[in-house]
Amino acid sequence: MNTAALPPVPLCPNSPRRRLVLRSALKRGMEVSGIDSNGREFSSASEMWREEIGGAEAAGSDQTKLRDWYSKGISYWQGVEASVEGVLGGYGCVNDTDVKESEAFLKMLLPLRFGKEKRHLVALDCGAGIGRVTKNLLLRHFNEVDLVEPVSHFLETARENLSPSNIMQEDTNQATNFYCVPLQEFTPEPGRYDVIWVQWCIGHLPDEDFISFFNRAKAGLKTNGFFILKENTTRGGGFVLDKDDQSITRSDTYFRELFERCGLYVHSARDQKELPKELFPVKMYCLVTEKPRKGVNNARKRKHGNRPAIIKS
Repeated sequence: MNTAALPPVPLCPNSPRRRLVLRSALKRGMEVSGIDSNGREFSSASEMWREEIGGAEAAGSDQTKLRDWYSKGISYWQGVEASVEGVLGGYGCVNDTDVKESEAFLKMLLPLRFGKEKRHLVALDCGAGIGRVTKNLLLRHFNEVDLVEPVSHFLETARENLSPSNIMQEDTNQATNFYCVPLQEFTPEPGRYDVIWVQWCIGHLPDEDFISFFNRAKAGLKTNGFFILKENTTRGGGFVLDKDDQSITRSDTYFRELFERCGLYVHSARDQKELPKELFPVKMYCLVTEKPRKGVNNARKRKHGNRPAIIKS
């Protein structure tokens, strides 16, 4: 997964050690307060990044400390079993809920973005782990899916799980390419993807690597293509740093400021429903490169506002 020379790892959704209560409050811009999993408090994200990687942002970081940041993360995931229970941090029970909510969000977005146009749909699964999201969701909607995963034993399991003999999809829908590369080093093929799916892995990237990744990945989108980012969020305005796997859980406000710095717009957003109460809230964002027209999302929300929630991924 993540490391300067190592990859960003598939992040488990709110593993037990991450059941922390944030007492932080939102300050100005990125100057949000937070805590780490040892209980240490930080007055700002800048203070935390200075300590972890030697600078407020990765561009000004100490390269040795940055490599250590990534190395610790990948080392953690290299010791995790290549199974649904393993990649979900002992919470395999949320798999069905996660997939169902993701599918409801995706099925709403595909016609909004592509209309009735018949097109050969291609997706990229970032931090793909063992291919859980590709197998259970993306192959039902995309003709081709490429996977990016830095942990080699996860990717080999994904290759096996997604072999034609192990999936029930149409012959036309297939996992095409398997890249064992960290997100901070990955550059998508220009104009290849309709959707780039980023789930439970972006917390391993410091802010500047986060911005750099999305700036490179934008060139990988086709016309009207979009990102879906699905990630843990804090309940307050700050952040929580996990010292075991070297990842950060950001607030919605923190995310939105980073999106702005990436030149991305939030087309739609949705909360994941029916997760165990001890876990962090999970949010889905549809991110686009052009400013959405006013009224489009509101109409969609009014139309479906009273529908019961679909759960379990």
